Amino acid sequence: MSRISWLLLLLSTPIPALAQTSVATPELPKESAEVFAAAVPFYNFNDETLKSWHLKATYQLYDDNGKPAEQGTYEYWWASPLVHRSTWTRPGATHTDWYTADGKHAYYGVGERLKFFEYQLQSQLFSPLPEPGDLDPARSRFQREAISLGSVKFPCIMIIPQMPLHGRLQTVPMGIFPTYCFDPKAPVLRLDYSLGTVATEFNKIVRMQNRYLAREITMLEGTKKILTANVDAITALSPADPALTPSPEIPASKIEKPVDIAGGIAAGSVIKKQAPFYPQDAKQAGISGTVILEALIGMDGAVHNLRVISAPWPSLASASLWAVSQWQYKPYILNGEPVEVKTTINVIFALGN
Repeated sequence: MSRISWLLLLLSTPIPALAQTSVATPELPKESAEVFAAAVPFYNFNDETLKSWHLKATYQLYDDNGKPAEQGTYEYWWASPLVHRSTWTRPGATHTDWYTADGKHAYYGVGERLKFFEYQLQSQLFSPLPEPGDLDPARSRFQREAISLGSVKFPCIMIIPQMPLHGRLQTVPMGIFPTYCFDPKAPVLRLDYSLGTVATEFNKIVRMQNRYLAREITMLEGTKKILTANVDAITALSPADPALTPSPEIPASKIEKPVDIAGGIAAGSVIKKQAPFYPQDAKQAGISGTVILEALIGMDGAVHNLRVISAPWPSLASASLWAVSQWQYKPYILNGEPVEVKTTINVIFALGN
């Protein structure tokens, strides 16, 4: 199945009518930057004006062949921008994070670590839009393309890092870099597509406190499922709910910004590495060089965020993103505790190797 055919298949499910609210749904702007600007307020689930709430979802993981594997539950309690809790539970793994009013973070986990896409479920539910820095015109440019399905056109916007060879390759195939497809009538995200082959589909979209929430999420690699999730319940929450307070025996640490470490130091902590493939278009064009990525490595040692700093060719950047996203590091320990770290990663492509 071609990339475009696959996108059409994912987008073929119509968006249901949104619940009536006091805030009107704006029309989809014509300019790409304005589309994201219009969408941001409807995806801000950490606004201090929100009333406290609790969400419970069930999810299904799939094996390397796309067959159903483990099942789990995900719960999120939110009382304020400072006070919230996340819990993942499935056979063989339990992971909970508490964030408390005194600016501290408590963590409890037993069993195996969460899988990369399992952990990503939270961000896809509550913060699926790109980071503000990714929308900076000094760092990125937009490429917009309408994908037609019958008489309906779905606007898709790809965010392309500024690279020195754009003059030689002005048009980049859709989906090589993070691509966001919206409902044609409103700034409602229906699909994001990144890392060359990985996509998240958003369906059964409802309004929750004037925010858009997908009650059904499907993550795929190509046409193979990675994870599916369904939101089972969204209920009101008392800010004094005991679920928001970690047990006294669970140690808490002050929330700190990610620690910046040199790329060479981080490289020595890699315990699982996936080599990137050399894209055929770059080989045929005789393109080699180094892709520089910025990475956020979580307390679990997984790569949770990747950005392209520079690259000699679009497909080399895409191949690097896909490979490095699967790397696993030893957790970085500071003062006896694991911490998030930010670092750079160089991926070298040399013709003839």
